[in-house]
Amino acid sequence: MSFLDNLDKIITKHNDLSSKLSSELRGDEFIKMSREFSDLTPIVEKIHTYQTTAQDIANLKEIISDPSTDADMKEMAQSELISLEAGLPALEHAVRISLLPKDAADAKNAIIEVRAGTGGEEAALFAASLFGMYQRYAESHKWRFEILSLSETGIGGYKEASAIISGNNVFSKLKFESGVHRVQRVPDTESSGRIHTSAATVAVLPEAEEVDVHIEDKDIRIDTYRASGAGGQHVNTTDSAVRITHVPTGIVVTQQDEKSQHKNKAKALKILRSRIYEAEREKIAAERSASRKDQVGSGDRSERIRTYNFPQGRVTDHRINLTLYKIDAVVKEGDLDDFIEALISNNEAQKLAESVL
Repeated sequence: MSFLDNLDKIITKHNDLSSKLSSELRGDEFIKMSREFSDLTPIVEKIHTYQTTAQDIANLKEIISDPSTDADMKEMAQSELISLEAGLPALEHAVRISLLPKDAADAKNAIIEVRAGTGGEEAALFAASLFGMYQRYAESHKWRFEILSLSETGIGGYKEASAIISGNNVFSKLKFESGVHRVQRVPDTESSGRIHTSAATVAVLPEAEEVDVHIEDKDIRIDTYRASGAGGQHVNTTDSAVRITHVPTGIVVTQQDEKSQHKNKAKALKILRSRIYEAEREKIAAERSASRKDQVGSGDRSERIRTYNFPQGRVTDHRINLTLYKIDAVVKEGDLDDFIEALISNNEAQKLAESVL
């Protein structure tokens, strides 16, 4: 089936859904069709724009080729034709992008986990910087940033930290941030001025709801213990900390930030559900792609994806060979849009290339 035939099929389907939604349809079927209609509407709008432009081009060509058209009219038509033909490929590209298979998790909220890697205290300080970077990025998009857990080192660093980011299409924006982030800078504790290299690991998980992952009570083991802060401070006198082990997968989640065992359990289950959901997504993706690796990276947490070089003021994303010389804007202000949009575009380009193979 040709590209144009596909467009007509989509318009027909959109019209059919519109008619059915106007009828007496109710319940789950109504909800399902409403969602499908809503997903198709922006695609149909792009198709209409593309088809209208293509038809305008055909009409202008007729005017130009018509012997009865006077010279002034032909000149005007020729000028407009050049403009429309120049813009048509971009309109077609937008339509093709909109037709690519969607990641079912793109519209979900995201759980972000940052852990200090190699580099000791400097790695913990860098982990704290990254966590703050994502918090400011979320704030700039009017997303809610709710801290789930913090494990501090005592001098401003984080051994690990996690948060849930809520808003529109959060996971679609942040999913390419998973991996190893490397920093090159002179630590505040370094008296000789020597540049150190350290790293932190970022994991971004789509927030899974109960409808996505159902956890059986028989499949989990829950242990409780007394929570403690950095260096043994703030020791709890009750067993409020929670460790949940998902026996079938071996995934373990601990949570101790809340004083209430009930709240810690609820947070731990939220994280556990999301880790199980992401593990299943990764398994399916691996099966689909076999040995092929995604150009923007596999999302493997052992993969180095980005380097932050403070002496040179640059940030480099190694997956797309993009270097920007605005490290303060990126790290201190959370200005990540240039990287994220480039990663999304690169991923779309790869999918387009695969769709025509």
